[in-house]
Amino acid sequence: MIMIDVRELNKSYGHFQALKDINLQVAEGEVVVVLGPSGSGKSTLIRCMNLLESFETGSIQINQHPVLKGQTLCTIRSEVGMVFQSFNLFPHLTAKANVALAPMRVRKLSRADADNRAHALLTKVGLAEHADKLPSQLSGGQQQRVAIARALAMEPKVLLFDEPTSALDPEMVSEVLDVMQALAKTGVTMVVVTHEMGFARRVADRVVFMEGGRVVEVGTPAEFFTAPKEERSRVFLDAILPH
Repeated sequence: MIMIDVRELNKSYGHFQALKDINLQVAEGEVVVVLGPSGSGKSTLIRCMNLLESFETGSIQINQHPVLKGQTLCTIRSEVGMVFQSFNLFPHLTAKANVALAPMRVRKLSRADADNRAHALLTKVGLAEHADKLPSQLSGGQQQRVAIARALAMEPKVLLFDEPTSALDPEMVSEVLDVMQALAKTGVTMVVVTHEMGFARRVADRVVFMEGGRVVEVGTPAEFFTAPKEERSRVFLDAILPH
């Protein structure tokens, strides 16, 4: 089943066209990693998927629901979890309370049930012993793992990651990527914008390479990293991969 269906998507900021006729389909349970240089439209694309950014023309469907303003948007956002590069945790709430908030507000879970779910998810991301700490008492890597647990709390069908490790110190990157790799094995549909090439090689089912607001190339990690079809892909890889 196609979980995410993007057709002829166009998005502009004034005179600048950020996305140009994007077509992309993501199957249920698939892990797609979106790569490309800065300014290529990667983050704009992923933000359009749950209408954090509006778009001019084209269409997006998630789990067969059109991504439109109005009632269906509530349905979309209840089925789509998003993890940002800045963790966006509520600073006055503990890790557990950050994770429990949306299930109580949106799913109408009791506090006890939401707390139990939050504890289980914090255990899943290796943070059970930090449940009662405020974000300021956690490292960047720990805060990002809380953000992942918070995204999972709504039991989403789709997880979107917008450069989730770019704000982290290098030694904290692996702890977040390890959690994401474990999630990928659970069958949740994932779209990940990242500069982490090792993660893309290990975890992705497909790699999407973007440049100048367009999808330049789509392939398996083996195809993309060992024999890219497009010259622009080869130039990109030559610039970032060790020789």
